[in-house]
Amino acid sequence: MTPIKTDILIAGPAATGTALVLGAPISFWGGVDPFTGDIIDARHPDRGRNITGTILALPGTIGSSSASAVLLELVRTGLAPAAIILHEPDAILLLGLIVAREMGWRTPIALKLDRQLQKGLAGQVTISAEGLIAA
Repeated sequence: MTPIKTDILIAGPAATGTALVLGAPISFWGGVDPFTGDIIDARHPDRGRNITGTILALPGTIGSSSASAVLLELVRTGLAPAAIILHEPDAILLLGLIVAREMGWRTPIALKLDRQLQKGLAGQVTISAEGLIAA
């Protein structure tokens, strides 16, 4: 795979992990367990998968003002993804990363990448702090 340059939404450290490209949009509130990192939404096609330490690619998000709190808790407890890739910015979800950074916690990088390009991510993925994705 040719390296892909993305837009950085929230700066963070370089990351390496297994790509977890979700098959459908998700709400972190009610969709992800903040104490385990498991996808718990009974209707989600990736239910039972764990997002901790992954390069999490989200084709979309389902809004909830509590999503930022769930992501913040995942960061606080060390259960967050290593990086988050969004099809489009989600201000509420990204607020969790902004608050985590302000608290001095290690915050994963968040990037913008079209959902069609996300589908090409597989296996081990490396993301530079400059937003370059390589597989």
